[in-house]
Amino acid sequence: MISGSKILIGITGSISAYKMYTVIRQLKQLGAEIRVVITPSAKNFVSPTLLTTFSEHKVYCEFVENDQWQNHVMLGRWANICLIAPASCNTIAKMANGISDNFLLATYLSCNIPVLVIPAMDEDMWLHPSTQHNIQLLSERGNIIFEPATGLLASGLVGKGRLPEPEDIIQYVESHFFRNTLLRGKTVLVTAGPTEEPIDPVRMVTNRSSGKMGYAIAETLYMAGANVILVSGPVSIKPKYKDITLINVNTASEMYQACMQYQPIFDIGVFSAAVADYTVVSPNQQKIKKADAHLHIDLVKTIDIIGAIGLQKSAAQKIVGFALETEHGEINATQKLQSKHADLIILNQLSLDNTCFNQDQMTVTFVEAGQSKTYGSLSKELIAQQLLLHITNNWLS
Repeated sequence: MISGSKILIGITGSISAYKMYTVIRQLKQLGAEIRVVITPSAKNFVSPTLLTTFSEHKVYCEFVENDQWQNHVMLGRWANICLIAPASCNTIAKMANGISDNFLLATYLSCNIPVLVIPAMDEDMWLHPSTQHNIQLLSERGNIIFEPATGLLASGLVGKGRLPEPEDIIQYVESHFFRNTLLRGKTVLVTAGPTEEPIDPVRMVTNRSSGKMGYAIAETLYMAGANVILVSGPVSIKPKYKDITLINVNTASEMYQACMQYQPIFDIGVFSAAVADYTVVSPNQQKIKKADAHLHIDLVKTIDIIGAIGLQKSAAQKIVGFALETEHGEINATQKLQSKHADLIILNQLSLDNTCFNQDQMTVTFVEAGQSKTYGSLSKELIAQQLLLHITNNWLS
């Protein structure tokens, strides 16, 4: 977890340096301690006063300030990780060649901690053989390189060289430095969102679902070290971490096929998707025109995804299902636990204060053989953490 970590941030002379205000602010909000070192040229692009405000600590730039020597060696040893962003072409060249002509470079050369370098420059500079050679040298020496993004550059050209957006930097730092090993070696299959069963090209049968619960579970289990495969119906969100394998589907049949593809290899399956219970027998190929007469649509049951996988699961595989109930919640959840051959059912009971849909807070009950436990008014992220706790306490040998 980022909370409580010590992060040293180096900022060099680049027009994209302003993005680091947001990076520092978000890292502080996540509970990190921050120290900032800037190069003299960085002062042309960012304000030391603002950096001090956001980091809640003085900003380092010179070897001597107010007749006091600044200890770059101890600063490098203070941190858990060092992030140099944006890293200019000039600074990268000096890092690769061991040049120590400013406080940031001296601090970098004193670091015995992981160093993440995020370059930012014009595309021609990035692609120049000397820059690529320097990047290769830094990588060979153990530095981690997060390559620049593609987009509009300060030169007015479009190409590779942009500093990634702050949220992308935060997510990269989280997944590469703060991912734990609780579920290392485990493969987790997660379903999320609704399915859409077409009536005609513009209408459909569906269930209400934002997908937030499934995505929170996928992200939490990924950060616990698992290899996560996320099969998602149509939603407006994306997984935070790019290493989560995302498979987009629309219909229940497509979701079933995707899940069955991974059925032999998953260790834990979490089926949180709101799969439509019925699909249209013969969807119209053209839009159905409105008429005065009643419209009759023939529906047939969709494939029972969790039931089919439950029948085929091995003794080592664990299955988590979700149940949304309006009455007799625990009775129905217990029946689903048995009929689906699941190991755990997470029960949502629909009520005036627990609507479940697009809610940030909700009450759920974990139902398993012979026992149940209710968690009141938790965020979906905290529910996902409770599921992780259940997995680690009960299913890991």
